[in-house]
Amino acid sequence: MLLTIAPPAFAQYRVITGKVIDSSTNTPIPGVTVRVGGTRTGTTTDANGTFQVSVTASSHALLFSSIDYASQTVNLTDQTEITVKLAPTSEQLKGVEVISVGYGTMDKREVSSAITHVGNKELKTVAGNNPLMSLQGKVSGLTISNTSTADPNSSPSIQLRGVSSRNAGLGPLYVINGVPGGNIDNINQNDIESIDVLKGGAASAIYGTRGSNGVIIITTKKGTGDSKMEYNGYFSVDQLTMKPDILSASEFRKYRVNASPSQGIDYGASTNWLKSVTRSAAYGQKHTLQISGGTPYDNFFASADYRNANGIDLRAYKKEYGARINLNHTSKSDVYTVSLNVAPRYMHTSNSDQGNFNNAITLNPTQPIYDSTGYHYLNTGFFANNPVENAKLIKSEAEIKELDMSASLKVNILKNLYSTVTVSNIKSSYKNLNFSPSTLSTIVHSGQVTKTNYASQEQKDNDQQNLEWTINYGLNLKKNHFKILGGYSYSYFNYQQFSANNYDFPFDVFTWNNLGSGTWNGGAAGNGQGAVASTQNDSRLAAFFGRINYDFDNKYILTASLRHEGSSKFGADKKWGDFPALSAAWRIIDEDFLKDKVSWLNDLKIRADYGITGNQDFDNYKSLLLYGPYGFFNFDGTTYQVYGPAQNINPSLGWEKAINFNVGIDFALFNSRLAGSINYYARTNKDLLGYYNVPLPPNPQSQTYTNVGKMKNSGFEVQMSGTAVQNKNFTYNLTLTAAYNNNKFVSFSNSLYQGAPYQDLASLPSPGTPGTIERLQEGHRIGEFYMLKSAGVDQDGKLLVYKKDGTVVTANQASADDKQFVGNGLPKFSGSLGNVFSYKNWDLNIFLRGNFGYSLFNMQAFYIGTPATQSDANTLKSAYDSKSKYSKLTNSATTGLASDYFLESGSFIKIDNVTLGYNLGINSRFLHHLRIYAAASNLHTFTHFKGGDPDLYPVNGLTPGVQSNLNFYPATIQLLGGVQVTF
Repeated sequence: MLLTIAPPAFAQYRVITGKVIDSSTNTPIPGVTVRVGGTRTGTTTDANGTFQVSVTASSHALLFSSIDYASQTVNLTDQTEITVKLAPTSEQLKGVEVISVGYGTMDKREVSSAITHVGNKELKTVAGNNPLMSLQGKVSGLTISNTSTADPNSSPSIQLRGVSSRNAGLGPLYVINGVPGGNIDNINQNDIESIDVLKGGAASAIYGTRGSNGVIIITTKKGTGDSKMEYNGYFSVDQLTMKPDILSASEFRKYRVNASPSQGIDYGASTNWLKSVTRSAAYGQKHTLQISGGTPYDNFFASADYRNANGIDLRAYKKEYGARINLNHTSKSDVYTVSLNVAPRYMHTSNSDQGNFNNAITLNPTQPIYDSTGYHYLNTGFFANNPVENAKLIKSEAEIKELDMSASLKVNILKNLYSTVTVSNIKSSYKNLNFSPSTLSTIVHSGQVTKTNYASQEQKDNDQQNLEWTINYGLNLKKNHFKILGGYSYSYFNYQQFSANNYDFPFDVFTWNNLGSGTWNGGAAGNGQGAVASTQNDSRLAAFFGRINYDFDNKYILTASLRHEGSSKFGADKKWGDFPALSAAWRIIDEDFLKDKVSWLNDLKIRADYGITGNQDFDNYKSLLLYGPYGFFNFDGTTYQVYGPAQNINPSLGWEKAINFNVGIDFALFNSRLAGSINYYARTNKDLLGYYNVPLPPNPQSQTYTNVGKMKNSGFEVQMSGTAVQNKNFTYNLTLTAAYNNNKFVSFSNSLYQGAPYQDLASLPSPGTPGTIERLQEGHRIGEFYMLKSAGVDQDGKLLVYKKDGTVVTANQASADDKQFVGNGLPKFSGSLGNVFSYKNWDLNIFLRGNFGYSLFNMQAFYIGTPATQSDANTLKSAYDSKSKYSKLTNSATTGLASDYFLESGSFIKIDNVTLGYNLGINSRFLHHLRIYAAASNLHTFTHFKGGDPDLYPVNGLTPGVQSNLNFYPATIQLLGGVQVTF
């Protein structure tokens, strides 16, 4: 009887398999509870979002639930395989973003290190050359500085948590779609899905010798199950703002020509030189078309973009064409997933001549642009050339080609065990082209018969090849949860360069296209050994790494990682190094004594992390004994080129080491309407790279490149977001960032190498001999101004200064020994405030940003801001305004002597970006969504600084607060109008 009944009984059960994915991103969702309706039977999804459950014939539904997603019921028919899409709940906004942590992602609640996540909708609307300009002010502790934003070819300086080196690179490591060392210039802002900034040392340590300056992970958009096409286009215009207020021709005659004694010559013209070298408006446009679609198993994303932008100067422009393709295929049995990313880009640029603006603001305005011979010949003033002629006749162009490719294969070996192999290739090619014609007035009027015209070409190629192999394993034992990562990484870097130049071409029309026709180098005269040059160098990087994430009951989180890495750049005794990290977090909100006990507290987590990172961003072959040319030697009638040791060997050359410590707290209050994080960090950078004097002999050269020195950075960071008003038709959201940084240069020496206790930096150019105005000294902050301390102006218009003994003398009677520390060019505080208003279909974003607590050296006032400015040069109007302190400096005896008389507060608050948009949902088979928007950048700056926009002064690097040359590029207001359409 039992044998007869058993088969029908067993036949009542069947197995259903499936996968649960996020409805908005199509990514798998682990940990989802799958319960058979009407029973207690169920299971949970694994790390790949897959599940398997047995049901009876009477089972009618499966119930899917997760704390982060809206619950869903799926009715059962006769299917045995299903795919379920869960929609994120509204609560996800405040606490459960998916964060890239390096070689993987984690729920924000699981993160135990300092990481800031920025979604694509939070990025600013700007027409910038670099996508990170849209991130400016969005991440506390991340400084993005660009001193020529209106130049379409300019690139910002990126620095995280202060200066970290004195001779190696200061920028962060970019990881794009999981590929370390990605090319940030080959990213279209519209393609970005999210940006994660790894600030804590524990998070960055997984990248070893490249993690000291932080890590920025950029994830681009991928295909989804919903087929759609999007167009995003804008037009922009830039116009000058906060430009130098210089004397007009009539004012120049009044104040300079008619002065006693005369300070200028009247040439009879009336020229606005600044206006003459500036476009009345610089126009730009950008268009992006994106197509995506597919299924959870096969999906794609394709993007194409075109940009054309002019600089505010006469010469600069940039045209670029780019594309990006992402393909993903997953087998139906979820055994493997294949992904392919390809991103080509082509750019043609004309480089700005930033020195032309300095020429324009210093030229005598009574000089004409043209005369009967053509361009007027200028031989007076600071630069003695015609800037309009230079801008229109001298060519400096570049052709840039970039190609990023990556492919990955992910194999699900077991339920919670998978392995991924990624291969990638990052290529960039730069062809630089320069030409100066023989018709320049400086050539014609000087009577030159050789070196009359000039042309050059330079080819530079970078090639980076990567292999990444990782294994991930997840294990849940009751309340104990483990995620284990192991991996291997290999990168090969190759750089090649070739250049050639020549003079005296028979025709200017050849430009750089017929270098062999020139007669100066390699021609009849054979005058140049520098006519051609070439080089090639390479390096290799290999690493083994591992990480363990453990949490108990989702409350106590511990993460440990170790990277063992070697580089061919290092000396024979220091090829390999270890970079450990440890972080821990406690989710206090989930403790029984707090959970559901305090109604206004929704999330509370404290965390701490410690990690050691490295910096190997220096030139190749620095550890090796290199040979170079030592001239020529004639022997027995034959000339031999002599080679000898050109660089000392250093087998102990290694990476700069950063020891990082961070403590922080994450919180959400008032039904998650206020959320944020607070961090304190301390970083010690050891074994800083630099050149040190060594004895001759036994060394063939007097200096060796080695690891010596130490500096420290510490600070506080605040990142907050909140909803101030929320009702049916109107919402008001705020974001706040604030950062405080303090640093100290500890030492230039160690037991083996003894360096001077200081290094003078920031040398100012002529006219005059101002010398250096900053000093990097042991025990002091970076960016310290070191110059004469002013004591006012005497009755003869001479600058008075203090000597070291406290006595007051005129500046020309003081010496370099009388210089003192008089201020600092590094901001102590930086912050931003974002305001987002939404009313029905309208949205308004007002973003404010500022730096505080630092000084700037007013370059304009120093060179052209006093009546004692060089004869026949133009000046600022303030030089003759009795209300200006600079008008008192009338005596040329102290001109060109730098003092803190020219230091001013650089603090500012800027209306950085305002964006107004209108969204319209359209129920049409052809069109689904339309957004029209307008944006304005750099609308107004509130500051007491008199030298123009303080944002044009660098605040990154070792010489913040000073422009070490006269290359002034003016600030602009940018207006932008655009449209976004979803088809």
